[in-house]
Parts: sequence; C-alpha cells; structure tokens
Amino acid sequence: MLNDVTFGQYYPAKSFVHFMDPRTKLLALIAFIVAIFIAQTFYGMILCTIFLIAAVIAARVPFGSVLRSVKGILFILVLTSVLNLFFHGGEHVLVDWGVASITRESIVFTVFLLLRLFLLVMASAVLTLTTTPVRLTDGIESLLTPLKWIKFPVHELALIMSIALRFIPTLIDETNRIIAAQKARGADFESGNIFKRIKAVVPILIPLLISAFRRAEELGDAMDARCYSGSKNRTKYKKLTFGWRDLIGAVFTAALIAGVVLFNVYGAQIWPEIYEYIIIS
Repeated sequence: MLNDVTFGQYYPAKSFVHFMDPRTKLLALIAFIVAIFIAQTFYGMILCTIFLIAAVIAARVPFGSVLRSVKGILFILVLTSVLNLFFHGGEHVLVDWGVASITRESIVFTVFLLLRLFLLVMASAVLTLTTTPVRLTDGIESLLTPLKWIKFPVHELALIMSIALRFIPTLIDETNRIIAAQKARGADFESGNIFKRIKAVVPILIPLLISAFRRAEELGDAMDARCYSGSKNRTKYKKLTFGWRDLIGAVFTAALIAGVVLFNVYGAQIWPEIYEYIIIS
C-alpha cells in the first residue's frame, strides 16, 4: 500500500549527483525552489523542468521513483487545482456559473501552481534518493553552524532530522505489515464511503503509534547506554569537503537562476504572439 512512497529512501548508485557534497545539493535545492517560484513565464518553467530532468539523469535514479514521490500529495494537488481553477478570478471569463467561473487567468495560474508543486516535490525526492540521511543531516548541521553563535541547538536539530529520516522507511514497512495483518483478519480498506474508510484506518494507527513509541524508547535507551551526548567537541568519521562536482553544480544552478530572470525580463520578445496568453497573472 505504501510501497510507492520514496521520500526519505536512499537509492544507492555511483553517479555525479551522489558524489556531490550534501551542502551543495541542499543549496541547489533551495535555489531551484526559488527559481520555480520567481518564474513568471512558461519559458522559465520549461527551463526548470529541463534542469530537473538533467539532474535525474545525472543522478542515475529511476524516473519512476521520482514520479512516485508526487503520489503522496495527489489529494492536495487536486484540491488546490479545483479551488484555484474556479475561484481565482480574472478578466477573461471563459465559463461562468455565477458563484464559480473559469477564466483564462485561473487556468494559467492553476497550471503554474501544478508545475511548481510537481517540480518542488520531485526535486526534493532527488535530494533524498541521492543522499543518505547521515550525510544529509551533516550537511544541514554544517549550513546551520553560524546559528551556534546565538546558542541555537544546531546539533540537536540535526539529530532529530536524522532520526526522522532514518525511520521513515521503517515506519512504512511497519505500516505495510499491520495492513497485511488486518487484511488477513478480514479488514476492508478499499470499499465503503469515506467515513467507513476513515474508521477502518483506526486499527492501523493505534498499533503503529504503539510501535513508534516503543522504537523511540528503545533508541533513547540505546543512546543513554552508550553515553551519547551532542557536545561541541564531537568529531565526525567522514568530513564534508567540496569538490569539482560541487563547482559544476553551483555553476549550472546559477545559470538556471540567471536564465529564469532573463526569461522574466525578455520573455515577451521571444514569441510575442502567444506571450500574453502564457504569462502568469
């Protein structure tokens, strides 16, 4: 049931993206998110899509795994699309039902919204598929190091994120086992109205929560038994270093931002006949 969930799962491979420093990948993801939200034309969105496809190819991860990452937010995509399509408003009305209407501006806005959410989720999936939870946590901790000057618990935050990412696949497997056990006892999760389906989820949530609390308690006892403490003098087995791959990745990311900005400024001169129809309102 939850086998298609890819967030938090690592795909081992020897690729250009896998060998990049996690800090570079985190900054590149932030820059990519900025790019898709400042893009005001389809030219810019197409450029972001090409950038993401190139990243997936360079990462050597299956496209199916990246696409399945969107499965978890399909309900949010459908809901936000319907709301924006009928209630966004605009000057060029195509269909009018009084309370709700479809306009040219609402269609363009909805398409942009869908593209942005799709690209955002898939880019995040590429990051988690190509970076182990430990390296990802080390990268976040390194980037947040300046906050230590204001007594911010950087190491504790990184530790919490590392544990959360580490246990996502474990909880997914545990959920699948509970669902299989409930189905063996005659439970039905696929028929009935929405209220019956919500009621059927209760026998899954209760044992899952009990299992999660038990695992958390066991992990805490194991850390105490090993005298774990997040002191500032704590060393790391593998140190993060920037390399030539990170330089190339930074250059391409900067080129993406520059390209999106140029398309925003000079997009009307590329195809003026249709530009007024595809620029976001």
